[in-house]
Amino acid sequence: MKYLLLIYSNPTRWEHPMFERDAGFEALSERERAEVSGEAEVLASELVASGELVSGVALGSPARARTVRPVDGLPVVTDGPFGEAKEVLAGYFVLDCESERRAVEIASRFPDSRFGAVEVRPVDEVSVFGA
Repeated sequence: MKYLLLIYSNPTRWEHPMFERDAGFEALSERERAEVSGEAEVLASELVASGELVSGVALGSPARARTVRPVDGLPVVTDGPFGEAKEVLAGYFVLDCESERRAVEIASRFPDSRFGAVEVRPVDEVSVFGA
């Protein structure tokens, strides 16, 4: 089953990996920061080796995002991803795991789960737009 891991962050600077821009991460000692970054590298290697990593994408700055919403029944384009959000979608990973439990276990190992949020959502593999 495929799962989408959505990485949310509220960084002071937009640069990937996002967890390294979080104030909580920056407050860690140099040794602690190196440990967290090392854990992220180990996790990435494990996911590639296990075949569970399908893809991962880092998103551009929300300052460059545009949202299309209906206003008076017509689509209107506005700047930014959301009007009132403090945390924004920073990127995502698609995993192919044997269970939701495994996907949640992996998500909890992402450093972003300590400094932001990681949402785990099953992917419904249905045909979209007749494709």
